[in-house]
Amino acid sequence: MVAPLDGIRIIDWTHVLAGPACSYYLGLLGAEVVKVERLGRGDAMRHRGGTDKQRAAKGMSTAYLTQSAGKRSLALDLEREAGRTVFERLLKASDVLVENHRPETLARLCLDEGRTRAINPRLIHCAMTGYGRGNTMANAAAYDVNIQAISGLMALTGTTETGPLRTGAPIMDYATGMAGAMAVMAALMRREKTGQGTFVDVSMLETAFTLMSSTITDYRLTGHAPKPRGNAANSRSPSSGTFDCAEGHISLGVNEDAQFQTFARALDREDWLTDPRFADPASRNRNGNDLGAAICDVLQSRTADDWERTLMAAGVPCAKVRTLPEAMELPPARERAFTSRGPDGFCGLPFTMHGVGDQSCAEAPQTLGSGSHHVLTMLGYAPNEIQALADQGVVSMS
Repeated sequence: MVAPLDGIRIIDWTHVLAGPACSYYLGLLGAEVVKVERLGRGDAMRHRGGTDKQRAAKGMSTAYLTQSAGKRSLALDLEREAGRTVFERLLKASDVLVENHRPETLARLCLDEGRTRAINPRLIHCAMTGYGRGNTMANAAAYDVNIQAISGLMALTGTTETGPLRTGAPIMDYATGMAGAMAVMAALMRREKTGQGTFVDVSMLETAFTLMSSTITDYRLTGHAPKPRGNAANSRSPSSGTFDCAEGHISLGVNEDAQFQTFARALDREDWLTDPRFADPASRNRNGNDLGAAICDVLQSRTADDWERTLMAAGVPCAKVRTLPEAMELPPARERAFTSRGPDGFCGLPFTMHGVGDQSCAEAPQTLGSGSHHVLTMLGYAPNEIQALADQGVVSMS
């Protein structure tokens, strides 16, 4: 079994979710990951996020655990010259630096992309920020919720009655993490061909725009600003969206004419196929309100569970709206074991690859600084030098 990134060393100098997720995904593909954290408190996410306050108080919150398995924690004071000397030594011995600090912070620490790549010309420096380089907002701080707000994504979510709504999960953090991991792998492929490292500039805002690509194209070509559509489908088909049932809700994806014919027969409403209001796509669009009301009337006669079984058996794209606990009991969730196939039994990658070893037995998430001695030894520091760094407060070891 050969992992795609076997032999690649990643420096994870990140915090919160997007950056740590990026390096976690690379670690799942076989890379060695060294997580550099500040002394004392470490990654802020160690102490917040999730509902388990006891774990958070110990610096091991569930939000931190999610993307920290398989990493070695090096607790290092980068505000001091001796700490930066250790970091520069690590840069020389690594392939990739993933960081999500503002450019002005990097400049203050003399660790901007010009400096890091001067230290190691083969280094891939991946910077993950809210708005990317080369613009007047380059140094603006941003979290997931800020990007959802500023990108227009929140304005698309909800209804005119509810107003803008944030998505229930931090999708911008994890999407940006995936974007960063893809960019790093592309840069590694480029280095194989050129022998040179590079600087990778990942923007959370641009990642949000990517998630709205078709909406942006429609706006640019038509000038029509999108409006919140609630649970209606992006296809704008009146037979797609989320509908109430006698118990629960069901999501329908009936967009094509052939799908509508199958759907009508599955509902035992073949009369819709000859009804002039619904007989063809153009008529259904003109009479969307009538069709929606007719669908609601039929669906109210049975539960969402019943309709899902019936419609799926007929080949109609549909899904009952589920809670997360219910979703985790689905056959694909259980049989493919996504939620536990990552290191130490945490979430894995959203794909599998033949010929790649099992990651589920990798190291558990480390407490702050528990990997410091290992990393410093790997960098060639002698035991007395390591002890001196600890005594000086440059590193900490738990």
